[in-house]
Amino acid sequence: MSTADLVQAQRAFFDHGRTKNLAFRAVALERLEREIRAREHRLLRALRQDLGKSNMEAYMTEIGLTCSELRYIAAHIHRWAAKKWVPTPLSQFPSRSFCQAEPYGVVLVMAPWNYPFLLSMEPLIGALAAGNTVVLKPSAYAPHMAKELEELLGACFPPEYVAVVQGGREANTELLEQRFDYIFFTGSVAVGKLVMERAAAHLTPVTLELGGKSPCIVDRTANVKLAAKRIVFGKFLNAGQTCVAPDYLLVHREVKNTLVAYMRRYLQLFYGKKPLENPDYPKIINEKHFLRLKGLMENQHILVGGDDNGTDKIAPTLLDAVSPDAPVMQEEIFGPILPILTYATLEEAIRFVKAREKPLALYLFTTDRTTEKRVLQEVSFGGGCVNDTVVHLATPYMAFGGVGKSGMGSYHGKKSFDTFSHYKSILKNSSFLDMPVRYPPATARKEQLLRWFLR
Repeated sequence: MSTADLVQAQRAFFDHGRTKNLAFRAVALERLEREIRAREHRLLRALRQDLGKSNMEAYMTEIGLTCSELRYIAAHIHRWAAKKWVPTPLSQFPSRSFCQAEPYGVVLVMAPWNYPFLLSMEPLIGALAAGNTVVLKPSAYAPHMAKELEELLGACFPPEYVAVVQGGREANTELLEQRFDYIFFTGSVAVGKLVMERAAAHLTPVTLELGGKSPCIVDRTANVKLAAKRIVFGKFLNAGQTCVAPDYLLVHREVKNTLVAYMRRYLQLFYGKKPLENPDYPKIINEKHFLRLKGLMENQHILVGGDDNGTDKIAPTLLDAVSPDAPVMQEEIFGPILPILTYATLEEAIRFVKAREKPLALYLFTTDRTTEKRVLQEVSFGGGCVNDTVVHLATPYMAFGGVGKSGMGSYHGKKSFDTFSHYKSILKNSSFLDMPVRYPPATARKEQLLRWFLR
């Protein structure tokens, strides 16, 4: 089936109205969870093949999170989809007002390679819960998971309801030529701009989950030992190939040496003395990114790591005395390299972050409430943590998304349902009582009444 025919088939299925039935949606989500559980070992194997993830990391950051999100959404869709009554102004008496959620229609989900299961399934779950049909385009850079996704979703749903389109740039281009009712894209800023440009041709709304250089600030009041542990965890998870990983470290100069000493300790504790020989330490996705990351380390002062296996692994690396103008500070790293910069005053740190594009995440380690308040009020970013890293996205109770060049729109939990729903605003008036004030001809008495009603 051609791409155009697939989209047309999904539109016909949507127009039939079955997906608007809440029981239909609930059954679809139940079927999906059962199939995920049945295929868990295959999904874990695919994540190991594509990215070298251990079973623990793969379950923690992909399969477990997905199932948790799925159960939460399935438990709440009836309440979220219910008619929402809202107040009506006195000037519209005796009418009543309500909002009604409806699905957009045919949705395109374009997923990345770094968390190929999680970042495919979570938006797809939200789209199905809201009553849409879905075309999923997984990344060709994670081929084993792309195949598993196609087989998993094919076992659950007919292609006119949920379909997987495989391929690289040609497939992406062909998909973006079609008219979808909503596009959800996760990936780079450069491709995000292209998606938005193509969507504009059909006035298709989009959610863009992008990236950026997410700062991690450690002040002198921080619990430095705990900060080191949590920074190492968040930065080197998936070998740094995480959109919300700390991209650079801004540490107060008084605690820098202590922080680095603790980070060395935790790097060895987590990954061993020879991380390149650790079978559970993930790999770089492909040669292109491997060579790009090696290039970012050239002419830099390497404190820890810096070595590689020549093919697809780079040891966790700390860079010292990094210039703000260095190549490693000009682009999102997306790998196991952490530049360390120091600051003397909080004003200096805030100014440094604000001089750059708005990041997807920001992390602050401090025990000073004034510092916390200033950073959170003065710096714009998508989301983040105080005294932790990356875990803010692992909850269905808060929306996740970027701002500025780090993205637009958000999802997770109810926000996923909202993202893939249009809320119709309805005013229902009485057929038995008609207030004459609004109708011509104008009179002084009507104007007086209007002014009173519209106070």
